[in-house]
Amino acid sequence: MESFLSRSGIGVSPHLSNSRVTHDEIVRLYQIAAVETGDEMMGLWSRPIRPRALQHLLTTVREASNLASALFRFSTFWNMLLDDYQLDVRSSSDELSLTLVPLQGLPVQRFGHMLMLKLAHGLLSWLAGREVPVARVAFAFDRPSFAVDYLVLFPTAVGFQAPRSTIVFDPTQLGPPVARDNAALVSFVSRAPRDWIFTSYREHNLSLRIRALLHRTDWNNCRLAHVAEMLGTTPRTLIRRLEEDETTFQAIKDGLRRDIAIRDLRDGRKNVEEISQDLGFSSAANFHRAFRRWTGAAPGSYRLRKGR
Repeated sequence: MESFLSRSGIGVSPHLSNSRVTHDEIVRLYQIAAVETGDEMMGLWSRPIRPRALQHLLTTVREASNLASALFRFSTFWNMLLDDYQLDVRSSSDELSLTLVPLQGLPVQRFGHMLMLKLAHGLLSWLAGREVPVARVAFAFDRPSFAVDYLVLFPTAVGFQAPRSTIVFDPTQLGPPVARDNAALVSFVSRAPRDWIFTSYREHNLSLRIRALLHRTDWNNCRLAHVAEMLGTTPRTLIRRLEEDETTFQAIKDGLRRDIAIRDLRDGRKNVEEISQDLGFSSAANFHRAFRRWTGAAPGSYRLRKGR
């Protein structure tokens, strides 16, 4: 794993649960690991998922007459491959759900659960030609310290500590599939997992809009009232809407500070003192404490290692 991290450009500890990585790094890590392990799910399940499985999955689901049928095809495909879980699809007039039902008493693989539910959402979005709305998502593991990051992946509030990991769609909002030819299929596979993890058909959530606004302003001195004005709403309404997304303005701002800090640490042109000052900390010690709270690691662990 450490060699995969190095070649994907991730110069940090190989313990991914304590590390922050960019979208591009996740894509490169996946592509390297999938090729070199011969497993398109990177060893997340007890049985390896052999090369070209994703291509066959797309071939199967694109023939579906509607998106509900595509989700059933999705579950049937994985149920022939997985020994750890059964994918259970339930359909009614007001809900279409996909649930991971454990078949063995194995610990929950947090990244594997996210990847499977996101793959289902990503494939339906690819078939629809737009980001498909999600009614709700819940995971069968404790809320992680970086839970706000899940809002980047799923266009809905995300729950934790559920009995089982589940994604739920509103059938009335799915719409019809669009025709997908072989060129579109090859493009989707070649870009994997970018298009199915980071569905980019629209800017789907308030947190991302606020983060984009902060990027374009003097973000360190920007206050909630300023952002509310730019969004054409009131501070009270903005706070309420963020609470519905289970986040806060400060959490979004801290997430941006964290990612800027990681970028500058990896770049290596600034020392920790300079980075802490740029981010508005009164001392390097305060920055160290905040960084460890954000990532679970010291700033030094994010310096790119030399000589690799």
